[in-house]
Formats: sequence, structure tokens, C-alpha cells
Amino acid sequence: MFFTRRSLAPVVAAFAVGLAGSAAHAQGEVNVYSYREGKLIQPLFDAFTKDTGIKVNVVSASSGLEKRIATEGANSPADVLLTVDIGRLAAAANAGVTQPIKSAELDKVVPAQYRDPNGNWYGISMRARVVYASKDRVKDTALTYEDLADPKWKGKVCIRSGQHIYNNAMIAAYIEKHGEAKAEEWVRGLKANLARKAAGGDRETARDVAAGVCDLGVGNTYYWPLMLANPKQKEWADATRVILPTFQGGGTHVNLSGVVLAKHAPNKANAMKLIEWLVGEKAQRIYTDIVYEYPVRAGVPVNPVLAGFGPLKADPMPISKLAEHMKAAANIVDKVGFDN
Repeated sequence: MFFTRRSLAPVVAAFAVGLAGSAAHAQGEVNVYSYREGKLIQPLFDAFTKDTGIKVNVVSASSGLEKRIATEGANSPADVLLTVDIGRLAAAANAGVTQPIKSAELDKVVPAQYRDPNGNWYGISMRARVVYASKDRVKDTALTYEDLADPKWKGKVCIRSGQHIYNNAMIAAYIEKHGEAKAEEWVRGLKANLARKAAGGDRETARDVAAGVCDLGVGNTYYWPLMLANPKQKEWADATRVILPTFQGGGTHVNLSGVVLAKHAPNKANAMKLIEWLVGEKAQRIYTDIVYEYPVRAGVPVNPVLAGFGPLKADPMPISKLAEHMKAAANIVDKVGFDN
């Protein structure tokens, strides 16, 4: 079952009462707080329940879940937090609402670069920050992130707010690669190339490329197949093609969907069963075939639409490094007036 942020408080209260009143009943449940869109992840929970008999109760919200868990303290019903982006994973760890995940299975499956060195979070799927290029107007078949600031693209780039977590992470990756001074120079160059105000979402960038507002749009990989499957947005995907950019001398910038074990998880054993199940082959296939993300588990076939972009050569930088630069990235966005 899914709940909006508005209904979150009474649901949390109900969870707390139920857990306190019936410990035996709680043995067959796991409580998930989730930033993920409900319809995307419900197939995962349905499959988990079918495999294990464990019921999954879900509280969904667009923001504030780690703060809520902190406020609830030891009485929090949360067992697991599902979120996207290293910024939010790091925020959960910094808020003190996690406990280390200790699992030989996770350590075997999830590459070290996609997990917290202290075990506070693990990546369970990947997405790449890529370019939606006009099929008609862009002849380039390969680009670097550095190219996005090349004056040849002046007035031809669309992107969402620089302060959005997806772009903060991309800038943080640039800082890790080149340092803050070079990153600021790059962001200034990218701003100079914008065709319109940095705003909207990733789908809107594809829409504007299709409409001729810009030639290049920056977006996440999974939006493109979602547009392709949407009758109202299919023309946006049909007018564009995905280019997997790389850093000069490196690979494609990726980010994570990740999982956290709540500090006071009342159903810890079931929580660990869910977390380990999420990196199993069945769950990883669901992630790529329904959610259109890249699996972290080696050997799981990538969805054919994603495979059509070409092989993903992910940059080898540890994702935890991005968290160290997120504040600097946000400061650069403000300093250059990127969103103005």
C-alpha cells in the first residue's frame, strides 16, 4: 500500500501502535519508507512477498523521510529507506538514521565503488546522466561532459535546474575529476550554452529538443524509455537519440538508487531479507526491465532499450566521493547564477 506525504503522519502513528501491540504479527512484515515512485517499485515488492511471504508496507514521500525517521527516534516503524541519488543517501547517513549493513552477499554482489565504505548504504541499481541529442540536427555520435561547455553549442543546450540533485551530482563528479576551479569554469561555459532558463525536468529537455528549442538535452537514462512507452511523449523520444558521454580520460557519470537499513529497524531480520533480495537476479531483472535502470549485479542482461544506447562504460570513481563535493557543487551553481 502507498501513501502520500500528506497522509504520512497518521500512517506512521498507526504503524507504531501496531508494532507495539503485536510483535508476533510484525514478524511477517517489513516497513519501507520510499522516495521511489510507487508504480515503479510495486512490482519489486509484489515479487518479494511472493517469494518470501513477507508483507511490505510502504510510506512514500517526495522529501523529508530521513528527517522524519530522526524525529521518530527509537519508536520509528521504518525498517528500510529506499532513495535515489548519492546526495540523499549521504543525507540519511549524516542524519544519523542508518545502521551499518553487514552482509557477505551484498559485499559479493555490489561493487565497492557503489557502496558506502562504512556500510551505511548500498547501491541497488544505476542510472547514467546522458545527452538527448536531436536526430536531425546533431551529427556527433560521441561527446564528453567537457564538450557541453564548448562554444560550438552556444544557445543549443537544455537542462533542468543546476540545483537539482541530479545536476549537483554531475557537477560533483566534475569536481572529483578536475577540481573546483575547473568545475566552475565548466559550469560557466555550460550556462553560456543554454538555449533557455535551466528549469523543468528531464522529460521537458527532450520535449524542447524535439521542438527545436535546443539541440542537446541533459537527462537520466531511464526517462528516455519511459517516454518511448508513453503515447503522449513518444514523439519526444523518437526525435532524439541517447549519447552516453564520458569524461575526458574516464567513463560515463552514473548515480545510484540505493538502500538504507534504518537505525532502529523493528523488523531487522526481514529488512535484511528484503535488502539482500533486491540485489538478487530476479529483482535486478525487474529493475532493468520495468524501472529501466542498470543492474549492479554482474551478469544480469540490460533491458534492450538501454542496450540500444551502446555499452555503458561507467566511470570508476567511487560514488561516495560525490557526496564530498555536493556542497561545493551547489555553491558553484549559485556563484555563476546558473539558474538565473
